[in-house]
Amino acid sequence: MTDQIPQPADAKVAAEDPRADDSRVLIFDTTLRDGEQSPGATMTYEEKLEIAEMLDDMGVDIIEAGFPIASEGDFRAVSDIAKRSRNAVICGLARAQLPDIDRAWEAVKHAPRPRIHTFIGTSPLHRAIPNLTQDQMAERIHETVTHARNLCDNVQWSPMDATRTEWDYLKRVVEIAIKAGATTINIPDTVGYTAPVESAELIKRLIAECEGGRDVIFATHCHNDLGMATANSLAAVAGGARQIECTINGLGERAGNTALEEVVMALKVRNDIMPWTTGVDSRKIMNISRRVSTVSGFQVQYNKAIVGKNAFAHESGIHQDGMLKNAETFEIMRPEDVGLAATNIVLGKHSGRAALRSKLEDLGYNLADNQLKDFFVRFKELADRKKEVYDEDLVALMRAGEDAATDRLVIKSLKVACGTGGPAEATLVMSVDGEEKTATEKGDGPVDATFKAVQALHPNDAHLELYQVHAVTEGTDAQATVSVRLESEGNIATGQSADTDTVVASARAYVHALNRLLTRRGKTGQDTKEISYKDVG
Repeated sequence: MTDQIPQPADAKVAAEDPRADDSRVLIFDTTLRDGEQSPGATMTYEEKLEIAEMLDDMGVDIIEAGFPIASEGDFRAVSDIAKRSRNAVICGLARAQLPDIDRAWEAVKHAPRPRIHTFIGTSPLHRAIPNLTQDQMAERIHETVTHARNLCDNVQWSPMDATRTEWDYLKRVVEIAIKAGATTINIPDTVGYTAPVESAELIKRLIAECEGGRDVIFATHCHNDLGMATANSLAAVAGGARQIECTINGLGERAGNTALEEVVMALKVRNDIMPWTTGVDSRKIMNISRRVSTVSGFQVQYNKAIVGKNAFAHESGIHQDGMLKNAETFEIMRPEDVGLAATNIVLGKHSGRAALRSKLEDLGYNLADNQLKDFFVRFKELADRKKEVYDEDLVALMRAGEDAATDRLVIKSLKVACGTGGPAEATLVMSVDGEEKTATEKGDGPVDATFKAVQALHPNDAHLELYQVHAVTEGTDAQATVSVRLESEGNIATGQSADTDTVVASARAYVHALNRLLTRRGKTGQDTKEISYKDVG
């Protein structure tokens, strides 16, 4: 393993000249585009800007900021991300249509280093969608890539469903895109169909046999339908690809995309057999993983590689004994390498602000004095109810406090009565636009009664699409983290909250989601996809 991380300047050179360093693999993050296509994972404008800033800060080479023609909200987010970017190339997605490409350019043109990414489905199944012959599609590819290159000198082209496209036709259209001016050729495994040996061979053959194949950078974009996205991406690199498209936590449609954290750490840990480097500061992985999980509402599975709760946990007696003697017996990475504290300092009700600040910094949170003061009050309230406050409790507490300053709905108090002989009853006091209101409702269980009380105080047409409860830590005093996803008029919002009382956490999560829906309705068109489109990979 190596602790040396390329500086932003190195990343810039590699991104601008793909053949400058053959050992350098570019990281193309599409969390804000392909990741957001996960049902229910829609992010707000502010969240997109925040995630983009974190990606830029951690050394991601290219950020696919969105699909500008999809909605006014997507256009605005991509445009503002482009204006705020410092090091990363900012990319906008466009279908093989001139209006799409023009809109993408309008969104990214203010970036220090903009890129247009245009695509079209080339497999027999996907050619049937626009009902184009091979010749007609080839002509469109030439026209649209040429148009994009006339606008921008950094153009990426993707043949969607490339891994199921006939070899002769794939070679033909790749050569057309290169001649038309594409500087990056991305080969998407759109449905997660291919296997590692095929992935490597396809890239190798394209580079060797396509005219101009050695003058551009080849990229790989893999989906995880068969659980091979990371393996396929790394195999493609072995075949000659020098750009990996990926997302934080593997977020994406269906089974998700290649996980950024997995390919970055695989290249770092096994550099002996995969002699390539990235510009990503791996120490910032955990912080952005947690943030993406929060804003998307998608919990990271406990046994997820690199960022899962159990990734560095050891319960087996044999494992624990080995870890105490030598951590390398059962860990191939150091927790510090991905942004975890080497030791787990457990806080309690007697802990002071200095210890709390230190722990929060270890977890990737840098709070101003006023923020720390407010958080300390909530921490003490939790510590009074729990004997020990763990890292996971603090992360959950941070999530629970987000967006509170602008909330139109605020829970003041909640009382629930339930038993085995009849329905549960919830009495809720809630501030609605500054006016305090009270409602008492009955339901099939305490959570149902509570949600009905919220509905009574704030009538709405939101449909409950998801309700999940996760224990943050172990024990009967553990905090419960509740995730609620609501849909209303095409808008989707996710709310999360944590509390030692599951019903209280449920109420706050539900209200949090409602507040986010209210915010989105106040920003017309910002978060709603206005056209239907297919995934690039």
